[in-house]
Amino acid sequence: MLRLAVALDQQSAYDADSYVALARLAERGGFDFVTLDDTFARPGPDALAVLSRVAPATSRIGLVPTVATTHTQPFHVEAAVATLDWVSRGRAGWRLDAPTGRFIDRDKLHHGDFRGTSFSVEGPSIVPRPPQGHPVRVVDATDGQARRTAARYADVALVRAVGAGQAAGARAQLRSQAAEYGRDPGQLKVLASLLVDLGAGEHAAEPGHGGGGPRQSPQGPLYRGGPVDLAELIAGWHDEGVVDGFHLVPSEPLRDLERLVNGTVALLRHRGLFRTFYPGSTLREHLGLARPANRYAVTGGPS
Repeated sequence: MLRLAVALDQQSAYDADSYVALARLAERGGFDFVTLDDTFARPGPDALAVLSRVAPATSRIGLVPTVATTHTQPFHVEAAVATLDWVSRGRAGWRLDAPTGRFIDRDKLHHGDFRGTSFSVEGPSIVPRPPQGHPVRVVDATDGQARRTAARYADVALVRAVGAGQAAGARAQLRSQAAEYGRDPGQLKVLASLLVDLGAGEHAAEPGHGGGGPRQSPQGPLYRGGPVDLAELIAGWHDEGVVDGFHLVPSEPLRDLERLVNGTVALLRHRGLFRTFYPGSTLREHLGLARPANRYAVTGGPS
C-alpha cells in the first residue's frame, strides 16, 4: 500500500489553531502522518508543543515533530517525545501499571549511562514505555552520513530525487545498508520528499513537472502543476516500485493541502492505491511496522 505524509510548515503562524485545522484536513485525506519542522526562525511555540496541541484534536493521523538535540538535552527530548506518544495514544514519531502509591519503581529503572562525543546521559527515563514501544523514527536521508544513520536506526527515511531511477537507487542503497546492520530491510520505509505547488489548479503540469518527474529547485525537487498530474507521478513511481510513498511539502499549506486531499488523494483512492480508512490506531500500524520488543521484559516466566 502506498504511504503518504505531508508537511504542515507555515511561515507566519503564531498559534496552534491553524495547525489543528491543517492536521484535521490531512487526517480526512487518510495521510499516514504529518511533519512539522522546528527552527529558531519560525514564530510561535516549538513543533513538539504544537503537535501536542494537535494530538487531542485528531484521532488517527501520525504526528512527527522535528526535535533537535543541539539545544535540548537528549534526556528531555526522549521524555517529551514519549509523552507525545502517550497524549496521542500511539501516534507519535520523532520525532500502567496498577497504582502503588509510588511515582517510580526503583527496581525497574534502566540507566542510560551513555557517553558520546557530543553529550552524555546518565539518568533513566521518567516516562513509562510509550504505547508504540518506540515512537516512529523519521530521518532525512539526503547526504551520506544521514543515509547511514537512517539505514541503521530509522523506521522511515526521506530521500530527495528528481527521477524514478534516482529514487530507486537511494531506496536500494538504504535497504542494502539496513541489511548490513542486521535489520529487516522491509521494516525501513523509504519516502520521496517532494515540494508541491498546486497553484495551477486543474491545469496540467508545467513541462518537466508531470510524468517525467519533478524539477530541481534551490529547496529540493519541486512539482508545479495540478493535482491530476501529481497523482499520475505518484502512481507511476509507486507502480515501478521505486519508493514506498511520498512526503509532500506544500508551497502554500492550506491551498495545496485542500487540492491534495480533494484531488490527488481522491484519484489515488479511485485507482485502489491508497486507503479509504485507517485500519489501525497507531502510527506503526499505519506504516505496517512491527512494535519493538521490550528488551527489559521478563521472558520464560510463569504466565
